[in-house]
Amino acid sequence: MSAQPGNGFEDFKGDIEAAERLVAREIDPGPRALVIAILVFILLATLFLPHTGGARGLDVVTGTAAAADNGVILPHRVFAIFAVVFGVGFSMLALLTRRWAVAWVALAGSTVASFLGVLALWTRQTAPDPYPGPGIGLVVAWFAVILLTYNWARVVAARTALHLAAEQYRRDQSAAGQNKGLLETFTDDDPDKPTS
Repeated sequence: MSAQPGNGFEDFKGDIEAAERLVAREIDPGPRALVIAILVFILLATLFLPHTGGARGLDVVTGTAAAADNGVILPHRVFAIFAVVFGVGFSMLALLTRRWAVAWVALAGSTVASFLGVLALWTRQTAPDPYPGPGIGLVVAWFAVILLTYNWARVVAARTALHLAAEQYRRDQSAAGQNKGLLETFTDDDPDKPTS
């Protein structure tokens, strides 16, 4: 029995493209993973620090009586919720699953939380006279969210650049293969080609 000659690389082309699609959905944060994990831990710690007066971060998120007594209003509460959901939740999920889409959600949510943090600080600083100003927990949470946004942006942007480079390489290889096939077609059909 003789073995059928295969196409070589063409036999594995589908498998390689499937593996490339799988890798394109994943991220590799590298050393930034440790930085992100530390920032997530800091955000969790701010839940137990005072955000304003006697209201801790956990009181702000859950809307307890301590938050109401200290005059916590909607912007501050929304910031705290965004920081927990996106800064902690989606960041941990993205680090664990290494999924590119989850990292994008963590980036988008952290970006919105960064702007909400400015609004939360502003509302605390301009609170009416009997209510206290911003506490250390609110300030630290805001800086942690800003740093998370920066790090997620770097991770997502690096993945995007790598993914685009891989796609460009595949297009170049495909174009080179098509050009080679066209060249062979034109040279075989050339009427001026000398015959042997």
